[in-house]
Amino acid sequence: MADKIFKSDAEWREKLTPEQYQVSRLGGTEPPFSGKYCDEKSSGTYACASCGEALFASDTKYDSRSGWPSFWRPIDAASIGEITDESHGMRRVEVLCARCDGHLGHVFEDGPQPTGLRYCINSASLNFESSEDQD
Repeated sequence: MADKIFKSDAEWREKLTPEQYQVSRLGGTEPPFSGKYCDEKSSGTYACASCGEALFASDTKYDSRSGWPSFWRPIDAASIGEITDESHGMRRVEVLCARCDGHLGHVFEDGPQPTGLRYCINSASLNFESSEDQD
């Protein structure tokens, strides 16, 4: 993971779209099945929309039928932060980008093997770089 990033609220507002800001800086959630990466099947890397940290590889993405892009493992566990979220009358684990503290989504223990985890991530928190573009 690259060095920690700190920006003012005004700097985040200037850098991000209103939807990205609402989700990644204010902890919002996009409506299910509305995100641009929900049905994405190309090979590549999903990075934090706020800071560019590489978070998930496409070969760990799967269709969880939850309405959000889902992954069974991050590229590097150190790039993901977790905090307990007890909002909405339930106990969940919120997932953050460890580099910039941007809200990504939540992780659940109902995913496929080999991890049994489902990282349920908002498309608005991600940028996708196709493997074709990385060459």
